Amino acid sequence: KAEARQQRAGPLLESFRAWLSETQMQVAPKSGIAKAIGYALNRWKALTLYLEEGQLSIDNNPVERALRGVAIGRKNFLFVGNDAGGERAASFYSVIETCKLNGIEPFAYLCDMLEKLPTWPNKRLHELLPWNWKKTALP
Repeated sequence: KAEARQQRAGPLLESFRAWLSETQMQVAPKSGIAKAIGYALNRWKALTLYLEEGQLSIDNNPVERALRGVAIGRKNFLFVGNDAGGERAASFYSVIETCKLNGIEPFAYLCDMLEKLPTWPNKRLHELLPWNWKKTALP
């Protein structure tokens, strides 16, 4: 994948980079387009990393899809009560989406965690992370 990307997309990206650099010199430094060009050029290594790493995706569509539910419910979050409530809600959404990404049923995971956490040894907390979790007996 990396070799094919370097052959096909590499020259296009280099052409785009040259255009960005050239255009940056022609626009007002504090204009919106100058800021956008600066943003792209400052993150060029991250933008082109997928050329070198075949396992990386060219886009972040899976992440965007995972966050869609949170974005759709945004107006509902006005009623979390206060900042601390919003932070707790964000933590729960993060855990739930992490479970989904790891093929774990979130409700089963949360039930098991709430049951285990009060007596679980601190040095073994890593076992309870969603990607390490297995429904096991209490310690």
